[in-house]
Amino acid sequence: MLFRKGRESQNVEDRRGSHFGGGRTIGIGTIVLALVAMYFGIDPSIVLDTAGVTQSPAPESAKDAAPRSPAEDELARFASLVLADTEDTWGPIFEAGGQKYQEPRMVLFTGATRSGCGVGEAAMGPFYCPADHKVYLDLSFFNELQQRFRAPGDFAQAYVIAHEVGHHVQNLLGISGKVQEARERASEREANQLSVRLELQADCFAGVWAHHADRTRQILEAGDVEEALGAATAIGDDQLQRRTQGRVMPDSFTHGSSAQRVRWFRAGLEKGSVRACDTFNATNL
Repeated sequence: MLFRKGRESQNVEDRRGSHFGGGRTIGIGTIVLALVAMYFGIDPSIVLDTAGVTQSPAPESAKDAAPRSPAEDELARFASLVLADTEDTWGPIFEAGGQKYQEPRMVLFTGATRSGCGVGEAAMGPFYCPADHKVYLDLSFFNELQQRFRAPGDFAQAYVIAHEVGHHVQNLLGISGKVQEARERASEREANQLSVRLELQADCFAGVWAHHADRTRQILEAGDVEEALGAATAIGDDQLQRRTQGRVMPDSFTHGSSAQRVRWFRAGLEKGSVRACDTFNATNL
């Protein structure tokens, strides 16, 4: 990517190294359920309490914080650059539609942190909380993306951030609220399908950002799109289930298959239009 010397966002809250106390044990199934709850503004402590998890978090504190490496500081700066670029993209798009874009904040944290949706943990991966309009990111996820998911590259990292900002766009447009209301009336299978459509639309919105950012600021280099597509493929539900469970169960998908995630990111990238991202009326995802 070509904007490493660009503007950094003023909407970054750096909590890296802050201590967040409270010992607890969380199963992978509970983590997944809590993550889904957070996407929809539901306090994940409800899920954790149901699972019998004891929570006694201590206040966050920077006391005795571990020193930050230059490599991690560079990742933090890169995340700030990407967030700034999403601001420069979505602001004009909203303005063209007669609306004002409310910029989200990004919280960089280590291990665990409080959010408006409850306690967020690194094991959940990056997430967006609609209750406080913040994107939460433990930078160690980028290392996991490269080493565990075999999806290296700066544009793969940018795609992840742009996807979470896509959830913020959905929140501002009132889409997230409508989906949550529909999920409350739906069966588990139908609720999962709604989650998939929401996630695929966020992928498409990430593509819309990349389209406009490259058209106006020429950010893309050779191989960048392939990096994003590699990340979308690596974190598809089918790939994750195959890796962790040894089998694929489509009815339990919440984010979409690898092919679906790639397809909708491409749709946003090629067309650059919010209207091209209507996953909820699409007959073929």
